[in-house]
Amino acid sequence: MKLLPFGPRAVLAEFGSLAEVMAHSNAWRAAQLPGAVEVVPAARTVLVVHDGSLPADALFPVAEGTTVAEVAPRMVTIDVRYDGADLAEVAERCGLSVSDVVELHSEAEYTVAFCGFMPGFAYLVGLPPALHLPRRETPRTRVPAGSVAIAAEFASVYPRQSPGGWHLLGTTDVELWHDDAEPPALLTPGTTVRFRSR
Repeated sequence: MKLLPFGPRAVLAEFGSLAEVMAHSNAWRAAQLPGAVEVVPAARTVLVVHDGSLPADALFPVAEGTTVAEVAPRMVTIDVRYDGADLAEVAERCGLSVSDVVELHSEAEYTVAFCGFMPGFAYLVGLPPALHLPRRETPRTRVPAGSVAIAAEFASVYPRQSPGGWHLLGTTDVELWHDDAEPPALLTPGTTVRFRSR
């Protein structure tokens, strides 16, 4: 882990793997560090925003395994219609039947690793290895809002219409971002997610 000052009110921690990012960001959130305002994980970094009173070395004891209170993860279940434009192609490329793809995707338990790309877009880990496929060679110019998708080792749901290169397995009516909610994103880092076939 490498800690870097990020302006007067933040510290950026760099890691070598997503697993380290998730472990440390979860620990720092659970520790409720005095002065910490927000813990923002990404693929290889964690940004700890604070009120100006948190020295960077305050992160080391937690990072090195100090026991912190366990916080039960929040669970979100997302109902899915497995009607995605790429479902049959994913099955063929993975050497599976369509029903196998649906079963694998819907029986897995996912965790929000980090958010990005657009408001409400969560990168979920836990996708069964049998469904790991690289992004599409040619991204779509328009992916409909509510599209349930996979790419590489991640699963996600598109919160609004946008371009995208992920494989579309299905659709959901769940609202993933609401400006008036607190937090506005339904899926926040550390949240456990299940997909339920409808």
